[in-house]
Amino acid sequence: MWMLWLFLLEFQLKATGLACLLQSGKRVMSELDFAAQVIPRSIKILAVTGTNGKSTVVTFVGQMLNHLGIEAFVGGNLGNPLSEAAFHCIALPSSKPKFQVAVVEVSSYQMEIPNKYFCPTVSVVLNLTPDHLERHKTMKNYALTKCHLFSHMVNTKLGLLPFGNQHLNEAIKGHRFNLAWIGAFPGVKIDTEAKTASFEVPAVGVVSQLQLHNMKVMGRHNYHNAAVAALSVLGLDIGVDVEALNSTIEILRTPPHRMQIVHRDIQGVTWVDDSKATNLEATCTGLMDLKGHKCVILLGGQAKFGYSGVLIWKTLVNNGLSIPCFAVANMKDAVNHARRMATN
Repeated sequence: MWMLWLFLLEFQLKATGLACLLQSGKRVMSELDFAAQVIPRSIKILAVTGTNGKSTVVTFVGQMLNHLGIEAFVGGNLGNPLSEAAFHCIALPSSKPKFQVAVVEVSSYQMEIPNKYFCPTVSVVLNLTPDHLERHKTMKNYALTKCHLFSHMVNTKLGLLPFGNQHLNEAIKGHRFNLAWIGAFPGVKIDTEAKTASFEVPAVGVVSQLQLHNMKVMGRHNYHNAAVAALSVLGLDIGVDVEALNSTIEILRTPPHRMQIVHRDIQGVTWVDDSKATNLEATCTGLMDLKGHKCVILLGGQAKFGYSGVLIWKTLVNNGLSIPCFAVANMKDAVNHARRMATN
């Protein structure tokens, strides 16, 4: 029996103050732009955004580079702001830069302020599904904001996008960069059954295959995350080839709270923490990874519109839920009730 631990947790930020500043006519600089203005051009920037999977891909890239002996700053929306890398450069201006690559998770909120200096060597939009619409209002606006990532990318710069997303296809019109697809060529195709990823991006000289058999992390979606991470590293053009990247696959580990096995108890129940699944798409992805297993699922927490346990329950019932669904008052009661169900 597997226990999937899901919470819908996200804090809503109000954009009122930022909107007023932008409309005032005064110069407003984003944190990303402040950092990019200072960081030497010799340091290549790899930026990752998307509705889901950003932190995992950024973490995988950092682990790959570290395993290969390439010094990298890993941060952004993930944790440490890019400004920390900039401060290192300011503190040691005459010495060799501490980092060869800066790997940055970027949220849509961070891209609302137009950038002048932030120009990644490789930019990735992993996916785009309904989220943050209380702020961006429409999917069109959401896509346009995400694609600000490509605003200053020209010539040999590589941009990765999910194949077949109409909103993103419209949003990138007018941008000039080497376009590659996630799920089509030129770009990367992932075969989760064969556990391989095929790369074909002639514009940057990449035609090869990555073996994913040795992945230790849980979830088929992580084959996609690893493949995108690998192609992003190849796009940096820092002397790394696919053979070297193949050696990194078995050491990859996801960040906490993403399909993380936290306990296997004496009753044979496996407890899985997927509490970073903060929207429907991420929740469904986690559940699909447990297909074929008997599961008890804990849903709830705080979504973008308040405490959501009752709302989730009503939505499931109204859409024909055919399995038992119980509402409880707190986490302790939820865990105890779930344990009883899993061991009966």
